[in-house]
Order: sequence, then C-alpha cells, then structure tokens
Amino acid sequence: MSKVLWNSLLVSPAVLTSALVGAALASVVGAPSAIASETQTESMPVAQANELAAPTAFSAGGFNLIAQVQQDPPSATETANVLQQLNQYSREGGGTNNIAQVTSVSQLRDVQPTDWAFQALQSLVERYRCIAGYPDGTFRGNRALTRYEFAAGLNACLERINEIIAAQLEGILNRDDLLTLQRLTEEFAAELATLRGRVDALEVRVAEIESNQFSTTTKLFGESIFALSLAEGGNSVGAETDSGVQFGTRTRLNFDTSFTGRDLLRTRLQINNLDAFSGTNTFTPEGDLKFGVDPYQAGDTTVRLDTLLYSTTVGPANVVFMANAGAADDFASTITPLDGDGGSGALSRFGTRAPIYNLVRGAGIGLTFDAGPAEVSLGYLAENASTPTRRNGLTNGPYGALAQLVFKPVTGLQLGLTYVNAYRTDMQTGSQLATPVSSLAPPDGLTTISNAYGVQLGYDTGAFAFGGWAGYTNARILDQGLKGDLGIWNWAVNLAVNAGPPGSQFGLIVGMEPQVNSDDFNGALEDPDRSLHVEGFYQYQLTENIAITPGFIWLTAPDHNDLNDDVVIGTIRTTFRF
Repeated sequence: MSKVLWNSLLVSPAVLTSALVGAALASVVGAPSAIASETQTESMPVAQANELAAPTAFSAGGFNLIAQVQQDPPSATETANVLQQLNQYSREGGGTNNIAQVTSVSQLRDVQPTDWAFQALQSLVERYRCIAGYPDGTFRGNRALTRYEFAAGLNACLERINEIIAAQLEGILNRDDLLTLQRLTEEFAAELATLRGRVDALEVRVAEIESNQFSTTTKLFGESIFALSLAEGGNSVGAETDSGVQFGTRTRLNFDTSFTGRDLLRTRLQINNLDAFSGTNTFTPEGDLKFGVDPYQAGDTTVRLDTLLYSTTVGPANVVFMANAGAADDFASTITPLDGDGGSGALSRFGTRAPIYNLVRGAGIGLTFDAGPAEVSLGYLAENASTPTRRNGLTNGPYGALAQLVFKPVTGLQLGLTYVNAYRTDMQTGSQLATPVSSLAPPDGLTTISNAYGVQLGYDTGAFAFGGWAGYTNARILDQGLKGDLGIWNWAVNLAVNAGPPGSQFGLIVGMEPQVNSDDFNGALEDPDRSLHVEGFYQYQLTENIAITPGFIWLTAPDHNDLNDDVVIGTIRTTFRF
C-alpha cells in the first residue's frame, strides 16, 4: 500500500472512516428521514433500508456524506466557512447522555432481531466493535442523531480500524475498503489541511495552558462592588445626619476547590472599606447597607480571610463545615427572592433577608436534607470559636443554633418555619434597643439569650417574584441588675419584577425593622414609636459581568422614634463579576 495512504489514515481519523461507517450508520438510523424524525417504522425490511440508505452515502458525482467534493484548492472564504462549521459543531450537543462502548448487539436491550436495521447494527458491533450505546443499555435507534453522537460513533470505529491496520489483521479490511478511504482522503484534502493546522494550533494552546494553569482542582471567582452612597435627614439622636458622600468598595475573591466533583472547599478573601452609617451618621442599625461592614464598624483596606468552609454530601444530606465567618445562608435557604448577599438584589441588610438569620454566624457546622417537597436545615455557629478563653470558644461564647423546615408544595413556592436559639448575638438590624448586644453598653454590649421564631414566604414565577416574613424574638437580658425580657417584632413584604436586559429587575421592600414593643422594665427599654423601612432599586444588567443598581432606603422616624426626622439613604451600586 502506498505511503500516502498510510499517512492519510493517520492524519484524518473521522473523515477517513466516514464513507466506511457512514453508510452503515445511515442504515442503522434509517436514512435521511430516520435521522430527522423519530417515526421510522421498525418493521422495515433490510433490503428496503439499504435502498434508502444508498443515496445518503453516495451520489453520481461522488461522496456527499460530509461535504461537497472540492475539485480545486479551496479559497480563503471556503476555508473560513469550514472553520465556522467546525466552531458550530463544537458548540452543539453537550447533553448528559454519555455513550458507552458495546461489544455485542445483545447488550442493546432495545434492539431486537426483528428490527429492520438489526443486521447492519450487528455487523458494526461484531465486525468492527465500534457501536456506542447509552449508559442505560439502550441504542435509541428511532430518535434524532446529534452531531456529537455521530462523532462518537465515528471515533469508536476509527480506533478499531487503527487497531486492525496496526495488527495487519486479514479478512476484516479488504482492498475496496482501503480504496474507499484513499478516495475520501483525496477528495477532502483541503479540509484535512485546515483541520491539521487547527489541531496544531490547539495543541500549542493546550500545552501553554497546562504549563501555566493555577490549579486542576480550583477555580477563581471574583466580585467587586463600587458604591456611591449618601444619607440625608435625621438620625437617632435628634440631630441631622451631616453626611458626606461615601465612595468605597467591597471586593471578594472566592477560591472554589473540588476534590471529588461533589464537594466544595471555599476560601474567600475580602476587602471592605465602606463604613457603616450606624457608626458615623444615623447611629442606628436601621438602614445599614448589606455590602458595608457590620453595624458601628469602620471599614479598611486590609485583606482578610472572610470565609473558609467545606461542603460535602453525607448520605442524603449536604453538610457544611465552616471554620471562619460562616452564616446561615451558607447551609440554609433564606427564601426571600431578593437575597443577593449585597452584590445583587436588596441594598440594605434588612431587605436582604429576615433578621432572624443574622443571629447565626461564626464557625461551626450546618446540614440540609432536601426531600423534594420539604427541606430540613440544622446548624450551630459560634462567633468566637477560635478564642480559647472564658466566655468564648466553640461552646462557651456567643453562638447561634438554627432549625428550619421549608415546604415546597409547587414549583417556585417556598414556605419556611425557622427557630433560632442564640447567646450574646443579635439581629444586626432594627433600633438600638432591639440590638442590645451590639448597640447598648459598648464595647461588649449586654449579655442576652434569645429565642427567635420566624415565618418566611417566597414565590418566583419567572417573570416576577414576591415574598415576605414575620418574626418575633424574645431576648432575655442576663446582666446583674438588669435582668428581664424584651419582646421584639419585625416584618417585611418584598417584590421583584424582571424588566430590561436578562438579569435586570425592579425591587421593592416595605417593612418594619426589629422593634422592642414589650419589656420587663415598665417600658423603660421599649421603643416609643414605629418606624417604617421603604426600599426601592433598579438593577440594570449592563453586561453579563457588570450590573449598575441605583436605589434608596427611606426610614420614617429613625430608631422607632417620632422625634427623629425621616432619613433617606441613596446609593448607586456597581457590581463587577469575574
């Protein structure tokens, strides 16, 4: 056999075997009508099938299985068209129906000896051993054939033909078969040259990527928020906010690592230099921005380990181990449709999720069991777990323990019932009296043990979503000389409407941030009035990676006190994701 023929066999796998395998595959799938339709009659005689298949593989002018024969060298335009088709093919398919090699036609449980294509299928399996079936043991001969599936069949046959040639086996490939391959090589010489150059270029790129890749198990995801904010109006001490324009950032880098494909090790680094309004202007946790630092805190440009967690499946449950800065949303559903953790959705901490979830933060463990129509979540987090001193550590310091049951009766609807038991932590939103740990008697605040109860609702139709929550917290103060209970209520309703480019939405939140409306101190620690939280925004998805969100937060009677003038916090949040 000529040297040209052997070289051609090694150069172009899929094209060289197309004529040999194409006719057989065409007969297997039932000619053009069978490829395009799933209604082919399985009782068609083999002879009739061969008559239908022949025009598919051959024509009077030559072989038309893959492309029109090129009589002259291809032009630059034709070469570009070939590349365009290759790119198109590479983007198609991608389904989950992976194929598996079979060595006997009996392994295909949906293929019977009475099927009209049985003999052709048997020949490909037993003579060439190059038919791939689906993992469930079926061939699915009546369904449409994708290009990826066809390529998989060609690839399997190619490998077998290479084995035959290498072993120089007789009686399998005859002279006519090799002549057919030689004719295809000559007719598709231009396409082969294009493919050869493309493969060479890809090999160079792959080698460069492999030599410079960061990790085979870790991916980097980044989010950077540029925020422009201003608070105008009254504050919680009866004065004006005297606010300047705030401009800063919260930037996060997530290193997501998977060792098995079903687990996740997340390492997050964060910079946040956005001071809390509660510590500079409003002097109340009401209205604090979610993408700013915690209440009464000041931001800086220090890079910190913000989150370190490992999530994996244990039996039917998903278990999350949080070594640093864990939160309830790391293992439990917060249900509200506007929870974007500051980078998207609601602007304020109160509007992002129900305040009951803020009682649970720190290091610990959480698990979720999703049974379809119902979901159960349990978790325990300690705020100072890494500090081995008195009144700190995993069990003796501030902690939050959560139990939640979520019902999902229909698609898009969630109804949650949540209970939290917490020690020396509070909800980080609401009035100063409703956040006694962070707001009262600084720097350590009051010592409380809380039992909090919440009900949450969320319904997403696709075009719009709405939800809300109501919560009650009984916070018992344990300090000497000031022992007693506080009754704290909060509620909210929210609405999100998709409008504009994909990912864009209008958002509206109306509610009452946590308010103390009963106490054991003859009203001394009750909030005198009621404040409303009104928040609106429009998140405009400028590109796939950039979103611009202007919005406002309006607080009537800040800190639940009518003596304080209303305050409006305006902000423009620009979120970059990469």
